[in-house]
Amino acid sequence: MSLFHISEDPAIPLFVPRPSAYTAEPVVWAITPERLVNYLLPRDCPRVCFWARADSTMGDRQTLLGQDAAVIAIEAGWFERVQQASLYCYSMPPEGFVELDANAGYWVSTSPVWPIATTVMTDLPDQIARRGASLRVLPHLGPLQADVAASSLGFSMIRMRNAAAI
Repeated sequence: MSLFHISEDPAIPLFVPRPSAYTAEPVVWAITPERLVNYLLPRDCPRVCFWARADSTMGDRQTLLGQDAAVIAIEAGWFERVQQASLYCYSMPPEGFVELDANAGYWVSTSPVWPIATTVMTDLPDQIARRGASLRVLPHLGPLQADVAASSLGFSMIRMRNAAAI
């Protein structure tokens, strides 16, 4: 099993558990290869990520995904930052991690973690496309967020507190 952590920091020698609103104790976060694409954006960039699951309806697939296997939607105000950003993909050893959310691909460790390797990632729109997702740039995420949340698709909505108000 492979796990990763994406950061804007190029030199993290040791990941130390940090408090989280989503866990009872401090943790180190990691992501599966299948959901890594959801994190190929600057950290604070709001995004609506969605994909078909086995139980997704054909209507939801056609209406929201169209011909795409997965979609990462961002607001137009973030696009220039996305184009210019560089990220660092840390390969994490799976030992000590436990699955927190299978749908979102979240794994956590309550112990410090030494990364195995670091890869720099540039041209994030291309990185997203190479991983089978379509990057959609919209004026606002609010309407899409509501539609995706009400659908049968798998989804993850990240940093939505930073989305522009409609």
